[in-house]
Amino acid sequence: MASPELVEDLALVLGLSQPERPAAYKSIMATFSSNPDAAQCTEDLIAITDTIFSESLGVVATRALVIDLIDSLKSLASGSGGVPSETTSRVWLDVGKVIAEHITSNPSLSTSLVDQTATIYEDLIAAAYESQDSFTEAAKTLAAIPLDSSQRRVSDQYKADLWIRIIRNYLEDDDATSAETYLNKLKNIIHNVAVDNPELNLHFKLSAARIQDSNRQFLAASQSYYDISLSPAIAEEERLHTLSMAIKCAVLAPAGPPRSRVLGRLYKDERSASLEQYGILEKMFLDRLLTKTEVDKFAQDLAPHQLATTSDGSTVLAKAMVEHNLLAVSRLYRNIGFDALGSWLGLDSGNKAEEITARMIEQGRLAGSIDQIDRVIYFESGQEASGEKGSGRVEVPVGKEMRRQDGMVQALAEDLERITDDLLAEFPQLVPAGVPGN
Repeated sequence: MASPELVEDLALVLGLSQPERPAAYKSIMATFSSNPDAAQCTEDLIAITDTIFSESLGVVATRALVIDLIDSLKSLASGSGGVPSETTSRVWLDVGKVIAEHITSNPSLSTSLVDQTATIYEDLIAAAYESQDSFTEAAKTLAAIPLDSSQRRVSDQYKADLWIRIIRNYLEDDDATSAETYLNKLKNIIHNVAVDNPELNLHFKLSAARIQDSNRQFLAASQSYYDISLSPAIAEEERLHTLSMAIKCAVLAPAGPPRSRVLGRLYKDERSASLEQYGILEKMFLDRLLTKTEVDKFAQDLAPHQLATTSDGSTVLAKAMVEHNLLAVSRLYRNIGFDALGSWLGLDSGNKAEEITARMIEQGRLAGSIDQIDRVIYFESGQEASGEKGSGRVEVPVGKEMRRQDGMVQALAEDLERITDDLLAEFPQLVPAGVPGN
């Protein structure tokens, strides 16, 4: 309930003539702004709002009073009158909704007060939601701002700023799907505004990287984060943070030639040596086996979506580590049995090792072939998979291995014959009598 003093002031205004009322309402709001009551802010402002909209003051007078209401609400943010920030956000939210509802429910006002409605949504309601960490609600509020009204001309710069804010709010609640919707809209106009606004362009790139990261497009996310880490527009600490994110995403990316190229780029960056993730980066780049202790330590700094469970029941991290260790094993062995490989990878069975290997070969991330009868996997150490589907398949190993062994036997025989000839030439007395050729 509004304070008795305000109720009395509003009653006096209603006793004035129609032309005198707008000035009287403005005087009341000026008095309120100079000395607000923390306990009565919401009720008093709602009472003022309801009274103003209950009258037919005309569009011009109403617009001016709405602007005054908005200014009165914004003045609370300075903390005048001992109003705390928590109370401020609650007042903004409650009163802002009431003002917006009055405007949108009146057709004549909704088409004439488009700018004021946008200001209420953007500077009051959405800002209040953001201060309360209700980021999805803030994004939905901002999304309700009309951008194609004939009563309001909106520049590409305004649209870009608004969509970036919506994207960042959705990402705060890990809603990458909704964020991507607005990122796709932003892509159509970013070239018009990014040239003169490097900060906006940076936010756009960072949002794109975060969406790729959330969607588990780790290789693309790593490349995007790395590009941002090279930007001189951000502080050194932020550049190192995005470089760290690039390494994390590269580690989580599917093992194969594309990831190896990204790992090489990160490993050769001299800044990487100062980061906690450098140890695992180095081992991955050099195709060394990773231990469970190293993986568990790396997992401590990952975001929840980077530790999410995939459709096969394993986590994103566990899947990436198994594929990496499989690639490392292929550098150590020419062939290995299913069960032995499963033991190396820490899997429950050799059949699981066969399944993972088959998928990597089929996707062109590992060069080799599988003998399901003998339960043996053959790795082609001299051939690198290209990363293209089907490129990891190599010739059936049985005949190839036989030819390799035949070649080795032939080379040994030729070496033995050459040594024998050299010995006989040096020591002819070793040749028994009666041997043909003597």
